[in-house]
Amino acid sequence: MANVTAGVEALVLAQPASCSYSLPMSDKLDALLERLKAHQRTLILAMAEHDGLPAQSAIRQVAELENVIAAVEAVAAEETDQARRNGKH
Repeated sequence: MANVTAGVEALVLAQPASCSYSLPMSDKLDALLERLKAHQRTLILAMAEHDGLPAQSAIRQVAELENVIAAVEAVAAEETDQARRNGKH
């Protein structure tokens, strides 16, 4: 299970080889959300494969990912609101 529960920091900081800095921020945030949700899902499915309670570290990681997902969603909403306000002026 140690391989499945790699650090959240590594996921957030990792840059895919095809990363383009010219993408709009909303696209970058959407891509980040997809990566975070996919990793969280992988962790949950891996925990479901084992009988008994999952390791506390795995549970903590899922919870941390949920917090990061919520934060990215909040920033994405702020960016959308800001873009709408700027577009109306």
